[in-house]
Amino acid sequence: LLTPVVMIAIFTFIFAGIFGARFGTNGSPWDYALYLFCGLLPWTMFQDTLLQSATTIVTHSNLVKRVVFPLETLPIAQALSSLGNQLFGTLALLIAIVIMRNELHVSVLWLPALIIPQLLFSLGAAWLIASLGVFLRDIAQGISLFLTAWMFLTPIIYPESIVPERYRLFININPFTSLVRSFRRILLEGSPPDWSGLAYFTAFALVSFFFGYWWFARTRKNFADVI
Repeated sequence: LLTPVVMIAIFTFIFAGIFGARFGTNGSPWDYALYLFCGLLPWTMFQDTLLQSATTIVTHSNLVKRVVFPLETLPIAQALSSLGNQLFGTLALLIAIVIMRNELHVSVLWLPALIIPQLLFSLGAAWLIASLGVFLRDIAQGISLFLTAWMFLTPIIYPESIVPERYRLFININPFTSLVRSFRRILLEGSPPDWSGLAYFTAFALVSFFFGYWWFARTRKNFADVI
């Protein structure tokens, strides 16, 4: 638990102590820090999964020519490792909520309803990126830039309320907005998930999962020729 606790301390100092005032949030700076960290948890899991998957096949090139080895498990291992870090971070966040707010909502029990589609979404993207990483060796750099832009298009470090009305559509069609919104509802607000938003995200997750697996299975026969 040391790493997520240290992360909470760092984000609290930087964003609550410095940026919180600049954003002009109505609540406590500590509330803003919790709000920020709650959004970063699922995003960091997704980001780490993709970045690690971009090179996982090349890194384990010795396994590619072993016909019996299921290469699709390499991105799965990356996703589960990142998910484990997220769960430890979530536990640290819940402890921080109890300390700072003296409360813990029963709505936290909805967490599996968010984790499952998030994992499916991440796995599908991981299979796709892992495959592309074999043929495009520098893809990790491009993915990093893409994810940075995507993060800023998701209300993670800023509240949705500050987004001008004319740009709300771009925020709302972003599937990760729906996921982050539901995480904040169950962990911070004591409310059930945003069901319509969660259904929207789950639809993307299923498409990602099945397309990613199909693409990986279709292209894996060419891995040995390239590596």
